[in-house]
Amino acid sequence: MAIDYKALGLKVGIEIHQQLATREKLFCSCPTELASDNAVKREITRYLRATRSEIGEVDPAAQYEVIKGRSIIYEVPEGHVCLVELDEEPPHELNMEAVLITLAIAKALNSNPVDELQVMRKIVVDGSNTTGFQRTVIVAMGGHVLDENGVIGIQTICLEEDAARKVDEGKGFVKYNLDRLGIPLVEIATAPDITSPEQAMRIAFKIGLLLRLSGKVKRGIGTIRQDLNISISGGVKTEVKGVGRLELIPKVIEHEVARQLKLLEIRDELVKRGLSQNDLPYVIEDVSKAFLNSRSKLITASLSKGLGVYASPLKGFAGLLKKELMSGRRFGTELSDYAKAWGGVGGIVHSDELPSYGISEDETNAVYEHLGLDKARDAYVLVVGDRESAERALKAVIDRARHALVGVPKETRAANPDGTTKYMRPQPGAMRMYPETDVKPLRVTQELLEKAEEFRPPTPERLLDLLVSRHNLTRTLAEQLLRDPLIHTYLNLVDELGNKVSPHVVATTLMMHLKGLKSEGLDIGFVSDEVLRAVLSSVGDGVVSRDAIPEILREFALRKGEVSIEELINKYKGISSEELQKLVDEVVESLRDVVRARGEKAFSVVMGEVMHKVRGKADGKIVADLVRKKLTELKTTS
Repeated sequence: MAIDYKALGLKVGIEIHQQLATREKLFCSCPTELASDNAVKREITRYLRATRSEIGEVDPAAQYEVIKGRSIIYEVPEGHVCLVELDEEPPHELNMEAVLITLAIAKALNSNPVDELQVMRKIVVDGSNTTGFQRTVIVAMGGHVLDENGVIGIQTICLEEDAARKVDEGKGFVKYNLDRLGIPLVEIATAPDITSPEQAMRIAFKIGLLLRLSGKVKRGIGTIRQDLNISISGGVKTEVKGVGRLELIPKVIEHEVARQLKLLEIRDELVKRGLSQNDLPYVIEDVSKAFLNSRSKLITASLSKGLGVYASPLKGFAGLLKKELMSGRRFGTELSDYAKAWGGVGGIVHSDELPSYGISEDETNAVYEHLGLDKARDAYVLVVGDRESAERALKAVIDRARHALVGVPKETRAANPDGTTKYMRPQPGAMRMYPETDVKPLRVTQELLEKAEEFRPPTPERLLDLLVSRHNLTRTLAEQLLRDPLIHTYLNLVDELGNKVSPHVVATTLMMHLKGLKSEGLDIGFVSDEVLRAVLSSVGDGVVSRDAIPEILREFALRKGEVSIEELINKYKGISSEELQKLVDEVVESLRDVVRARGEKAFSVVMGEVMHKVRGKADGKIVADLVRKKLTELKTTS
């Protein structure tokens, strides 16, 4: 049944972050290219702590990161990082090239530049910024994007420094490479005027295309990302970070709307059961003795290491932890996300899913008895780990369960590859920004605005001409690409593959093969840009034929990414010319009667049989040439 998003009061705002293709970083003269894998690197280790703001408050998102107690390791590649990134030297003046590009983009979006650029500090304590904050500056306000369903407002256009890139993470540490830190980013935030998932994708596509047309933004995977702010009536504004692909935007919104509706249903059910937050005290019990003879490998392995099994009761929650909030994710999954984030544990086991995981019914009932719970009405959560981690995890679970009585929590979530989301951290407070005192303000003069005109993005018609004249696409295919969000994937792949594969092969892969799989009902969400790049690169290297592309992508989608793309490429590796010639000879021999009767007119029959046998392992044109040659030889000798 179709969802009436208007009736639900859906409101969506989009924040688009795009790296700018400047020569230098935003506050220093370091280059904006990422370091190679074999670059010489040094490492430094630091710890970050949250401090009170000028009004005496600690930002909740910052406090959350401090609780993790992790060390932060920074990789410092030579030639890509200086003392500014290390926070050992004050930032230099604003990169004027980045300022001009951002002003030009603002004009193209009908936005109004501010009179003066004042750099601000935005608190970030996850280690991705060595300073503990991100520098950002509002460049313009207002503006709009035209859509077929109305005008979508632009709230702000900002210029900011990109964060360091995470390269590793483990128990008690997180590691970042500092080469990306300081690369200029333009951030475009729309008003919450978007009222449907499809409209959200259209708007993100239009803004992204405008950025691309400027010719002054970086290209490739990871250079652009979308964050979504989503709310419905009765719910709250939820931030969803890191939506990397345009096609995922509608899915993310659909899943988030479903999640908020289900959470409201859970709230109503808890109220109906007469529960209050007083029914959920911080009770954490060591129930390890109930599992001394357990057959659960998870539990026995942990107990042998000196860890314990800890439980917290959730009175009145029976049956609710298994309630599905979105595809493949239940309310128990939400609690598990909180346990992982706050306690650093591997997850939780809850009573709604027991007995399972090797935990017997007797052990399940023993925990109910230990906690004094009514099995028909109550639930409980188990955590396996050390006492300190388990306490942090279970307190977070209890806090989250308490909020279930209120409804939808205000939080920041991360997008998963399938469009679902998971808990990431609390939403930051309102007092997380304050002025940067090391960079002087910059007046936006008329002269500056006139210089920015040189960077103003051209119209989409110019890109259309490029696709036809330089990429040699048909006008029909080029127009189809220009209207499709996959245009960004196409341009990225053409740039990255260079002369390896023709633009026409890339375009037909996206517009014909990929969309053909979608029309068959397959979930092409599993076919990432990395998968497409690997397949097309193997074609360019001569490892597989062009005809193998749809076969490889179909099998990858059917198996939902559970097999590596390298394995499939190897499976469809092309056959040698000798093997192909032998196969053509065998097919012609098996169809000798047809060939005798029809001569060269038997081409289509022979061709179809050979292509069926090679299943994409040989190029169709090569096969056709061999078949024609063989039929001609038979005609000559007969």
